[in-house]
Amino acid sequence: MSTDNSSLAPVTPDSSSSTPSGLGKDARRRVLWGSFIGNFVEWFDYAVYGYLASTIAAAFFPESDKQTALLATFAVFAISFFVRPLGGFVWGHIGDRLGRRTALSLSILIMSGATFCIALIPSYSLIGVGAPIILLVIRVIQGFSAAGEYAGASAFLVEYAPANRRGMYAAVVPASTAAGLLLGSLLAAVLSLVLNDQQMADWGWRLPFLLAAPMGLIGRYIRTRLEDTPAFRELAKEDKVDHAPVKDMFARHWRSLVLAVGAVLLNAVGFYVILSYMPTYLSTELGFGATESFIATTIALVTYIGFIFLTGLASDRFGRKRVLITASVLFIALTVPAFMLLDTGNFAVILLVEIFLGGMLTLNDGTLPSFLAELFPTRIRYSGFAVSFNLANAIFGGTAPFVATLLIGVLHTKLAPAWYLVAASIVSLIAVLCAKETYRTPLAK
Repeated sequence: MSTDNSSLAPVTPDSSSSTPSGLGKDARRRVLWGSFIGNFVEWFDYAVYGYLASTIAAAFFPESDKQTALLATFAVFAISFFVRPLGGFVWGHIGDRLGRRTALSLSILIMSGATFCIALIPSYSLIGVGAPIILLVIRVIQGFSAAGEYAGASAFLVEYAPANRRGMYAAVVPASTAAGLLLGSLLAAVLSLVLNDQQMADWGWRLPFLLAAPMGLIGRYIRTRLEDTPAFRELAKEDKVDHAPVKDMFARHWRSLVLAVGAVLLNAVGFYVILSYMPTYLSTELGFGATESFIATTIALVTYIGFIFLTGLASDRFGRKRVLITASVLFIALTVPAFMLLDTGNFAVILLVEIFLGGMLTLNDGTLPSFLAELFPTRIRYSGFAVSFNLANAIFGGTAPFVATLLIGVLHTKLAPAWYLVAASIVSLIAVLCAKETYRTPLAK
């Protein structure tokens, strides 16, 4: 299939437009910001939903015991992830057949619009059961649109990056997710400080969701001014764009797909347990103050963003496999002792543990985008990344807060989330050990 890119508003390189190294500083900056903004908006939304889960539970579900309402809120959070594999297929097909830019420009528009609509939903006290139903529908739309963001931005950056800096470039993607979580955490902390419980329940929780509209429009504008990646444009020029990338992925690259799903498992569980569920865990299960929980998580997120770029550099120097294996081994050995320390009730100890867990997680998260992108050839890169990443996150990531809360109740131990993390780490370790090293090889077509 031949793709006409003549209508795209180009980013003009300094020299050859077919090589990433030919990009000027302004063009490179726009590529980085264009990849950053979509994931930022997506994870800002997920952060706000996770950090304000208790307030949202009271707004959208009938009065009952707090754990049941909280489980219902996390169940809606998890269900929205079940459509992400479907979204991965659709956005992967669009991204591999029509271009990365086309998929990313559409996905951010749908996602930010759905997030904005959450702020407008009437509460359960006004429209009854219609409130949680509308919330569920919007979360499903969000899940579908978000399925193309992480994979698309990672593929976009890796295909634009110089060969020896693909890990560093791709680290922008997890950094943008953490930045979104950071802003969500900051807003949740500020709102909990300046508003009383009644104000938060009535209207305060809606304010962060309203910000999605302007942020999404900014991201859409940046992306429509970008040219597609050199790798995709080369395929289009040679008339080698895959007509059925998903079919090709299952037929010829199923082994890479299986290994990718396994490798994503630690990221899926670890990201949501450590960076999203943790404030709820500290306040609900350990009796820690809500404000202190938000502050600790916010500080941990700041250090996480710094660590993530160091991890990207390390993966460029030492290889993807070595860094990913180190992350899995550390989680297997140290997660349970770290969660034991959380129960001390001492703010300084809890803060240090959160920073430590976040630092371990960056070893995985900062390396995974380049690892997954390099695992698949250009013809199916978007599809392979999107399907594997979203499948693992649908089954294990979006369900992590729900499963963690459920396991605590069933097993009667506050360490249940830690053991869940250990199990995920073991699976990821096996998958990475079976995969090939790709950091020094050219991107396959």
